[in-house]
Amino acid sequence: MSDKRLYIDKLKARLDQWDAELDKLKAKADEAEADSKIEYQNQLEQLRAKRDEARQRVRELEQTSDEAWKDVKTGFEKAWDSIGRAFDSARSRFK
Repeated sequence: MSDKRLYIDKLKARLDQWDAELDKLKAKADEAEADSKIEYQNQLEQLRAKRDEARQRVRELEQTSDEAWKDVKTGFEKAWDSIGRAFDSARSRFK
């Protein structure tokens, strides 16, 4: 298996983790009081948007050639880290 394929598989696994976390956070939001519920729902929407952005970036990475993907990887990792930090930040507000 190529480095690119392994890397993409790792990213997809992380997307699956984020999907599971979103499900847990949604359950928490559903149980929250009215005022908190609105805030939680706004945060969930932001998280979903970040997750969708990450999923799109993975699709774009999949479409790069094996030769070009290493050049794209550095910029991708910066964006991915930013998305991960946003996820962590939003998740911490649910506690």
